[in-house]
Amino acid sequence: MTAILKNFIGGEWVDGSGVTKNINPSNTNDLVGEYAKADKAQTEKAVAAAKAAFPAWAQSTPQARYDALNKISLEIIARKEELGRLLAREEGKTLPEGIGEVARAGQIFAFFAGEALRLIGEKGASVRPGIDVELTREPVGVIGMITPWNFPIAIPAWKIAPALCYGNTVVFKPAELVPGSAHALSEIITRSGIPAGVFNLVVGSGSVVGQTLLEHPDVAAISFTGSVQTGRKIAQACVLSNPMKKFQLEMGGKNPLVVLDDADLKTAVEVAVNGSYFSTGQRCTASSRLIVTEGIHDRFVAALTERLKGLLVDDALKTGVHIGPVVDQSQLDQDLRYIKIGQDEGAKLAWGGELLKRETPGHYLQPALFTEANNNMRISREEVFGPVAAVIRAKNYDEALAISNDTEFGLASGICTSSLKYASHYKRNSESGMVMVNLPTAGVDYHVPFGGRKGSSYGAREQGSYAREFYTTVKTAYTYPG
Repeated sequence: MTAILKNFIGGEWVDGSGVTKNINPSNTNDLVGEYAKADKAQTEKAVAAAKAAFPAWAQSTPQARYDALNKISLEIIARKEELGRLLAREEGKTLPEGIGEVARAGQIFAFFAGEALRLIGEKGASVRPGIDVELTREPVGVIGMITPWNFPIAIPAWKIAPALCYGNTVVFKPAELVPGSAHALSEIITRSGIPAGVFNLVVGSGSVVGQTLLEHPDVAAISFTGSVQTGRKIAQACVLSNPMKKFQLEMGGKNPLVVLDDADLKTAVEVAVNGSYFSTGQRCTASSRLIVTEGIHDRFVAALTERLKGLLVDDALKTGVHIGPVVDQSQLDQDLRYIKIGQDEGAKLAWGGELLKRETPGHYLQPALFTEANNNMRISREEVFGPVAAVIRAKNYDEALAISNDTEFGLASGICTSSLKYASHYKRNSESGMVMVNLPTAGVDYHVPFGGRKGSSYGAREQGSYAREFYTTVKTAYTYPG
């Protein structure tokens, strides 16, 4: 019988009020594990524990925080193959991608270990004679964290690490679909030497655990990554709460990749395949709109189609697999629904989009490529979040740029070109938070800001030193020596 893995509240592992089953999308007969579900009362206990632990942790030394975060980093990196296998098994991204994500989580904790030692203030002269002015940063308080299923260890890492670095306490609610990576990360954090209550894990539904965090007056801030619809509800709840909560939202994307006539064809195809289809297209930074100018359009479509034919879709843990399964049946149904919508709208399904059978029962979908799409179609405007991309023909660079920016989203964008002129112009004029030149739109460094514009993001950037904007509050102090 499988042991039910527990929640972590106030320094103790505790039973829940129900059970979440973790199913392997590469083999739906494989139960990865069973995890205790938290209810409203347990979530409230977690908040109370975090509140009680906050004063001491907020006053802890930078060395103490460095030591804890560094210890977490070292264990994550030492166990990256083991944890990467768990991640690939529960989420469905390929084993190399899973190991890479775990390594990135370890690097994030290492970066913020250093940031604990680098946080400094400012001192200046007042405009009034004889008065000193000091600017310092202080932790915000109890942070509620709501994370998605598509990056089950990296996204929690880039929220938890800065929160702890700057002296906040944490109540962590991972996506119910992928509790395994969250639980493994939490175990590592509990062994880091942080005091009881500083970090708490509550696995459960958004309607119960997430809602309790939103409504609780002792939660000072919410950091959320997920859908636009949920993000808007969170924003409204935070604004209406008493006291008002600070909030940070990372939501959807409909990211463009522009391919110009002068692009290197091989590079453009590899950039498109990686950005559109790797990780089964289940990335908010995936390039699902391929905007291609007329001179290279036909050659690009032909080369991309041939490249897609050579991709292996199979069990995420098998060697040589390029694309794993879709994460679950619900997401697979959504992908298939959008493929039909694209066909009904008049786009041509040039390749793929078929269900696949493999040795084990799983959610296997052939990567889908649409051509003859336009930017008014739903498949060009709505986030599919699967291995589906549409090619949109453009007359020239100016039209490609206009199509690129014609979206309610603004997370990532990319351009493939050999022209410094066009690359520079696109970087300046693309309405997105992150711009890639001759690189996939999906794939960013851990030490620089992550985030977008328009409907994709709200609030301070995540990652890098810019994370301090959300996880700290600025205090201005005046002193008159007398």
